[in-house]
Amino acid sequence: MKIYNTLTRKKEEFVPIEEGKVKMYVCGPTVYDLIHIGNARPMIVFDTFRRYLEYKGYEVKFVSNFTDVDDKIIKKSIEMGIDSKEVSEKFIEECKKDMASLNVREASVHPKATEEIDGMIDLISDLIEKGYAYE
Repeated sequence: MKIYNTLTRKKEEFVPIEEGKVKMYVCGPTVYDLIHIGNARPMIVFDTFRRYLEYKGYEVKFVSNFTDVDDKIIKKSIEMGIDSKEVSEKFIEECKKDMASLNVREASVHPKATEEIDGMIDLISDLIEKGYAYE
């Protein structure tokens, strides 16, 4: 199977890092409202790709996050008169229902942005130290 490599700008033979296993990450939605076609499209596309990889015999770990901290979530929480965490939890559940109705399987793991903030800070600090980012 050949896949387009955006780094080299060429189609290249797909070779997993670990034989027989594929790990993939897809950025998930910012959960401040019901999903729309722009949110659903990547979920459908990458669920289809995951299913194809599984069909070909790969063990797939599919990670897709929920962005649960954002200005849009804060704005929605003010409009709804509830805490921003309640907003994100409500729309995470709605998103899961909508994806199930489209027969899109859930990711293996659904990290929330708020659960990964310490890791983000560490990564950004490393990038700054190496001169790849600035404050």
